[in-house]
Amino acid sequence: MAKNKETEQNLEVDFQKMCKQYRDFPIPELIESDLDFVYAGNIHGKPAGKETPRILVIALKEGNWSYSDPSRLLELVYQLLEGLSAELWPVFAVLGDGKNQRCYELFTARGIDAIDEIPSIEVIHEYKRLKTDPTLKWSLKIYTKLMHDLDGFHEQVYQTVKDMVNDKNDIIEEVAKFLFLESFRVQHDEEITFPYKDEILDFRTVFDYRYVKEHGSVAVDQIKAAFEALKGHEDYVTTDDLGKNHPIFGGQTHFRLVQPRNYETLLEAIQNLGPVTDNHGRPIAGKDNGTLKDVSGDVLGRVFDVFLRANFESKGGLGVYLTPNPVKQAMLTMAFHDIVQDAETVGQLTTRDANNRPVFRFCDPTCGSYGFGSVALSHLKAALDDIPMADSARDALFNDMMEYSFVGADSAPRMVMLARVNMALQGANKAKIFYTDNSLTTPSLQPNSVDLICTNPPFGTPKFGKGKATQKQHYQKDMDLILDNFRSDLINVSTTKADKMECRPTTGGLALGSKPNNKGEWKPVKGGSIDPAVLFIDRCLQLLKPGGRLLIVLPDGVLCNSSDRYVREYMMGTKDADGQFVGGKAIIKAVVSLPADTFKLSGTGAKTSVLYLQKRKASPDHPEQFLPEPQTDVFMAVAETLGYVVKNNIEDYDSGVPNDLDKIVGAYRRAE
Repeated sequence: MAKNKETEQNLEVDFQKMCKQYRDFPIPELIESDLDFVYAGNIHGKPAGKETPRILVIALKEGNWSYSDPSRLLELVYQLLEGLSAELWPVFAVLGDGKNQRCYELFTARGIDAIDEIPSIEVIHEYKRLKTDPTLKWSLKIYTKLMHDLDGFHEQVYQTVKDMVNDKNDIIEEVAKFLFLESFRVQHDEEITFPYKDEILDFRTVFDYRYVKEHGSVAVDQIKAAFEALKGHEDYVTTDDLGKNHPIFGGQTHFRLVQPRNYETLLEAIQNLGPVTDNHGRPIAGKDNGTLKDVSGDVLGRVFDVFLRANFESKGGLGVYLTPNPVKQAMLTMAFHDIVQDAETVGQLTTRDANNRPVFRFCDPTCGSYGFGSVALSHLKAALDDIPMADSARDALFNDMMEYSFVGADSAPRMVMLARVNMALQGANKAKIFYTDNSLTTPSLQPNSVDLICTNPPFGTPKFGKGKATQKQHYQKDMDLILDNFRSDLINVSTTKADKMECRPTTGGLALGSKPNNKGEWKPVKGGSIDPAVLFIDRCLQLLKPGGRLLIVLPDGVLCNSSDRYVREYMMGTKDADGQFVGGKAIIKAVVSLPADTFKLSGTGAKTSVLYLQKRKASPDHPEQFLPEPQTDVFMAVAETLGYVVKNNIEDYDSGVPNDLDKIVGAYRRAE
């Protein structure tokens, strides 16, 4: 497409203005591009004769700010760098459209990370130079292809080649089944067969877009039979802490799609990836047609997450379960910033138990599609890369962590299935994610068993209108039964016949099914009146090992309402005569206020914040008791916007609003 001369001149002016901000990088290398909305180039420098890493500067034509979303920027960066040799790739990027500007670190374990600013020249020299995966450029190309093809398939089933699905979320579930079988196809080296009528068929022959094109509806029936035979395969069955097995798919889960064209379209999208090339564009021997197994890093996890967010139906659909990506990234970045600086926790990362299993564990007890876990997986891999050890030992440890270190639970079977497929795509076939009636009470989640929890639990008591009195009674009855399990930290200190309950927090106990009256005596709370978020604070603290970390999304009322003061005191204790907090379970590390529209896609405008707690350490002599650690200063910040606004039920990144979490996370890491 020919560029408009005036537009190009304006973009060049914007480009030069952006470059002038980085005086230590005065050498420009313009990038030729056919894109009519972009003017770009790498800048670098040689202060004291020492070559700096390159910074990619991109000037956008106004109206294209949607590329500030890291997922979309990844596509643009690939297009711009396609003709450059790997040694000339930039490490950072700055993006602007004349009104807005945003900075990024490129090619991290997570692909692209937004940052609050480009580091100073003194700091940038300390950054590790890009360790280029030999097929990274090919993987970025495949990322773009997969996103376009999956979105196209979703619209094909929904609009043109209609099939046996009820809504958009059913289509997402069907895609997950195909991805499961494709993961099975490329990760198993041995021959795979399955029964069909009176025959034994070869799975790889049948599960192929070319076979479907040739055999039509017969191939569809055979693929359905293959799914029935393989969906419970032992390599994809995980075991919880009680020894109960959990396959990805239940016995009543079957393929819904019947149209051969839909099978052919989706299979070709995930199988016809073309020759694998290295970062210099040279074909790799034996890789004439790449597979999902060849795709680098966690690109597949990013594809899955972006696909879900782009296509779910909210208002009771998947939107209820999906935390916006900027929030997930900020929470995990803060957590792992602290983890890698804590010598004791770093030691836990490389420690194995008596059964030779990794001891470090991440958990999301209300996991949805396990978006937090997917992000945590890449952060954990990056943390291991910085720990000195032999590459073979690091690889073995990480492989074992994918089986044993990721835990999750949810009460929605569909979400558990999506979560398991999400992790299987990234190599974690046996991630310990399972269905449970209630994460608050399930014995499959054990006290003092995990090191890090990031979660967005359900909050707010349900509203029961007229004519729903029976539903309200059932809800209150169920909650009362749950709360019976939340009183282990209450001790009867009465010297008379009448009970007088006092709260004495322990490392594995619970109490927030009760609250103190005006005399300080703890009494049970009616089940229908307590916010589930309050119960999840207590449950998550119980699940954490002493010293473990919790980052949780909460309604602001829990943090500021006078009626919830007892919750805050239960967490951090009360002040003694010297002004120190005593008697609490945790140290508050940070509180980050989120915009009111953070969860607008899921139908709520509730004001929320991220609360970051660290569970107090246990006494060596009495492990059920906490050590009296001091409460330090609390990092507090307010995010007004997350880089987008919600319009027409989608996240619109063209609005030009900044992602305040970039600056907030940067300030946290600098201890400002």
